[in-house]
Amino acid sequence: MEGKLLILGLALILISIATIPIAHCAYHSETLPNVMKEKITNLHFFLFDILSGSKPSAVEVARANISKGDTSPTPFGSLFAIDDPIREGPEASSKVIGNAQGLFVSSSSQPGTLGLVMYVDFGFTTGKFNGSSFTVASRNPITEGERELAIVGGRGKFRMARGFAKLNTYFFNTTNGDAIIEYNVTLIHY
Repeated sequence: MEGKLLILGLALILISIATIPIAHCAYHSETLPNVMKEKITNLHFFLFDILSGSKPSAVEVARANISKGDTSPTPFGSLFAIDDPIREGPEASSKVIGNAQGLFVSSSSQPGTLGLVMYVDFGFTTGKFNGSSFTVASRNPITEGERELAIVGGRGKFRMARGFAKLNTYFFNTTNGDAIIEYNVTLIHY
């Protein structure tokens, strides 16, 4: 009897295994030709980075222990979160066309220099590019005159963007860190 049960049990196991669908586990990839046409877009705007006052657009969220006695507005090793307005012109009354949100780290420890590493998304809230944005992940040597930052991505009308932004400091307050930066951006996107 036990032998019949064992044979019956083995038969049921074999039938169960035979009826289980076998999954085909192989890597699959297909490369398609690119049929999308690349576009080049040039943008010009001003970023208002305000660290002072009752409603700053950039705030320090962390500071390195080694910079506790540093009285500069952006001591080495400090991390800032930003939500800076993007305006059509350099005047505070200029139309706001979007905002830049992200992080920057004060990355220069040498006296007389100010450098940042930026991870910022530039989003547009009005006009032709409303709902679109591009992303900068780059070193920003503030004390240099004209400087260039890398654009590494985008969304909306700037999908798959790459390119560069040329920056000029329009205004910089060395006491409180407030700045107005002129951006000339070249985007290559689909």
